[in-house]
Amino acid sequence: MLMRVDHSSGTPLGEQIAANVRGAFLRGEIGAGDRLPSARALAESIDVNLHTVLRAYATLRDEGLIDLRRGRGAVVRADTDPIRTGLTEAARTFVAEARRLGLDTEQMLDVIKETTER
Repeated sequence: MLMRVDHSSGTPLGEQIAANVRGAFLRGEIGAGDRLPSARALAESIDVNLHTVLRAYATLRDEGLIDLRRGRGAVVRADTDPIRTGLTEAARTFVAEARRLGLDTEQMLDVIKETTER
């Protein structure tokens, strides 16, 4: 899995790392049971702080995409649903764009309701 981050982007590096892993999963580059690079190795390879990678991995764990085990590392969970992961990623993109445009949560929900009623 090739991982790239843009150090000059306004998107936090940890979010970029998590998005890279989600994308690799959705494209089928990684799957259930696959190990992710160790946090230390990944941090060195993309020139970020170790804690940035650990935060990204913690986010992915909290989302249910990976398991984190001391001594075993980060492993893609067997029960992860690619369809749900894809929809979650699309929702993240929608929310980010809606916030950029100044919409609040109620306005976002209105847009979704309007879209589903068509």
